[in-house]
Amino acid sequence: MPNISDAMKATEDKLGRLAATVDSGAPVKVMIAGLGSVGCYLLDYLINLNDPLVEIHVAGRTPEKMEKAVNIARTAACIRGSLASPVALHVVDLGQPAQIDELLGAVEPDFVINSSRAYSGVKYGGISWHAIRAYGIWAPLSVKYVKNIARACTGLTRPPVLVNTSYSDAVNRWVGTAGLPAPDFGSGNLNHLVPRIKFAVARELGVEALDRIEVTLATSHFHDVLISKEGVTEGCEPLLHVAVDGRTATVDTSQIYRLCAIPMPTDHTRNMMNASSNFEIVSKLLRAAREKSKVGFHSPGVGGLLGGYPVAVDGSRLRINEDHFDVAAMSRVNRASIALDGIESVEDGVLSYTDALLDKTSKVLGCELPKRIALHDSEVVAELLIDKVIQAQIA
Repeated sequence: MPNISDAMKATEDKLGRLAATVDSGAPVKVMIAGLGSVGCYLLDYLINLNDPLVEIHVAGRTPEKMEKAVNIARTAACIRGSLASPVALHVVDLGQPAQIDELLGAVEPDFVINSSRAYSGVKYGGISWHAIRAYGIWAPLSVKYVKNIARACTGLTRPPVLVNTSYSDAVNRWVGTAGLPAPDFGSGNLNHLVPRIKFAVARELGVEALDRIEVTLATSHFHDVLISKEGVTEGCEPLLHVAVDGRTATVDTSQIYRLCAIPMPTDHTRNMMNASSNFEIVSKLLRAAREKSKVGFHSPGVGGLLGGYPVAVDGSRLRINEDHFDVAAMSRVNRASIALDGIESVEDGVLSYTDALLDKTSKVLGCELPKRIALHDSEVVAELLIDKVIQAQIA
């Protein structure tokens, strides 16, 4: 079982500082790093809280693009009568660590949501899924900016709660085992599967109110995609517990997974889900701090773990939810799942691809990747993927 005590303690310290900020009556500062489609949706959702004590900071490289995005979000919120949160813009190149250091030091945010992309305008999964049925190939691109943000956090006396949106199943651990602070939480991935399971359970058991259904799930990004697209598990079963009105419900998991394969758009509107996952984390942590209450959600990469886990936060206390499965069992399932996504291991700052992924990438995409990638070499491999895979596919 992985040792997660240090990472969890660091996150609890941050949650304690968040609670102190809330108790003091000071505004909570939420920074969105990168204003692509995920960032724009998240900006809209945060503004719609209509909360004068939530201060929103938008950070990105292109001021004209940010200004337009913020203007439309603020105007729409004004029409709705929900423009209580102040919004500030900051120009920063997330590829330049010194600029991130300066920005975080000046703003002192309580949250940083990394929603940046190393190569915008392309859905990586649109290239990899049909060709090699794995997403892990893109980890070097996913880690590109969040490692810089994590490095900047090491110099802060009040480091923020860092939420990573980009392949956090593996990336959070990659960053954390390389001697940098692991992002506290990840968004997306298994979060996207939980609502589908609720829809399916409601249909099968005739439950009209979704809030009567509680889903506890442990699995990696691979099964989010596989079950959502095809409704199957390929013999590697996620850990799933379903309750209705607090009582364990007996369901045919194969049928539930089949019903999860519902039609979805493939364009940028899919990112409503990822933005909603980020919003869930921020809003629930705010609720826990304000009400001194217990909240639960699912998070890939929590505590620097590989894969996705159910999480419980009670005030400022953080734990993996072991009400139905222990961490050791969840770890085993996640490692088996993410191996199907092309990730063999992430240890000591080195990510290792599976031999199966390397073979498929060579034969199908014509790109020879290294077996092992140290974090400090990730940008070299990221450039290789851009040159040999992405640009070759879109040419």
